[in-house]
Amino acid sequence: MKITWESLVPSCCISENPKPKPKQSKLVTKQSSFHRISVSDFSGSEDLSISLAGSNLHIFSVQELKVITQNFSSSNFLGEGGFGPVHKGFIDDKLRPGLKAQPVAVKLLDLDGTQGHREWLTEVIFLGQLRHPHLVKLIGYCCEEEHRLLAYEYMPRGSLENQLFRRYSVSLPWSTRMKIALGAAKGLAFLHEAEKPVIYRDFKASNILLDSDYNAKLSDFGLAKDGPEGDDTHVSTRVMGTQGYAAPEYLMTGHLTAASDVYSFGVVLLELLTGRRSVDKSRPNREQNLADWARPQLKDARKLGRIIDPRLEGLYSEEGVQKAALVAYQCLSHRPKARPDMSTVVKTLETLKDYKDISTMTFVYIAPVDQHKQSPQKELVNKRNTNSHHHTKSPHKRLTPNSPLHNDFHRA
Repeated sequence: MKITWESLVPSCCISENPKPKPKQSKLVTKQSSFHRISVSDFSGSEDLSISLAGSNLHIFSVQELKVITQNFSSSNFLGEGGFGPVHKGFIDDKLRPGLKAQPVAVKLLDLDGTQGHREWLTEVIFLGQLRHPHLVKLIGYCCEEEHRLLAYEYMPRGSLENQLFRRYSVSLPWSTRMKIALGAAKGLAFLHEAEKPVIYRDFKASNILLDSDYNAKLSDFGLAKDGPEGDDTHVSTRVMGTQGYAAPEYLMTGHLTAASDVYSFGVVLLELLTGRRSVDKSRPNREQNLADWARPQLKDARKLGRIIDPRLEGLYSEEGVQKAALVAYQCLSHRPKARPDMSTVVKTLETLKDYKDISTMTFVYIAPVDQHKQSPQKELVNKRNTNSHHHTKSPHKRLTPNSPLHNDFHRA
């Protein structure tokens, strides 16, 4: 017997007792009172569009998404992750009533990828219901036969990972890095403090997307979980995530809490501070895991200066760096209860946005000598020296283009 992929994947829109299907609405219709459903509330047997009533998600056909992305043209290819390839597209204002013309990013589930229907469904359920300035906006989805696609708002600056680690690109300024950290922290705090708390579980640089103004938005909710409720202290789950970002207690026990996300945030903050990846196998053994190597140095101002990203070229506030480093140090504690909650992290980072990109270098200004404007007394001395044939050397050497004193500045 041939087993097809479709037979292994729950349908989005077919009930266990087949009935004549009404014509599918092109928009998940709005209901009078909207109550967020959890992933655990969704059995997969009911119509997804009914379960998400009130979320205003658009339901696209495969053909529509082909038109939007020019048949998933390679020229529109943006990248690929564990979920599958992502293409840029453009929605025409005539496509759907009430849907404005806008660029979008369309993510296609790779049938051979590391994620599957369950992760796709999790993302639809979470992003279909959660709205926040620091969460990427899900515009709609497609669930047609074996096809699983998602359409999001387009984020023109891509991921933090690309901006921070891409070769041959201008380094992100210190103030921009702190703006990104603050935005991402606000997104996590919103999830943790929701009426039904959410644990993100896969917080990392590649899942933080940036708009044209470097506002950070969390994306890729395929591994997110509903947080513990009532008397529960944690959620037990199989260990999933990304090496270098996952909290040590979660790796050892599979116990997932909001503190697990806080640890992952600390790793990303370290990446912003140091310009290094969470795991870098090309470095010496003791430096390969960023958190293990950098954390002991975060509370020592002298050592801290050595690990700050050299591409910043000293253009940052020393006090701002020390405060950010202390936040990272606390987030990376091996004792989950010792870590701050994300609302506390947000309050601390809020104070850092006012710090300017001030150079930490010391400059000494050397006034130029204007030989055309000398005092009468100095001219008399020079005349006497000339008449007596005694020539004195100028106290200032002439500056050449290669001189370290060129342009009248000397870096101490």
